[in-house]
Amino acid sequence: PHELVEHVAWLLYEHRRARNTRWRKLRCFDQALLTLVHLRKNETFAQLGAGFAISQATAWRYVDEALEVLASWAPGLHEA
Repeated sequence: PHELVEHVAWLLYEHRRARNTRWRKLRCFDQALLTLVHLRKNETFAQLGAGFAISQATAWRYVDEALEVLASWAPGLHEA
């Protein structure tokens, strides 16, 4: 759903702002969409890179960063 992509994009935006990262090839919304497509369809990083016009390595880094952000946002075992 669009709302989920927007929520993940907002988390990525806050993460980038906190780290004061430089310019990126993909916007936060596109990075969120890339990650959610990978999780939903289990597409390879080569397929994702081709679909988003980025390299396979960049697709892997973007997904890895987004998963790290999502993991830090998720409640811990004691909270759940």
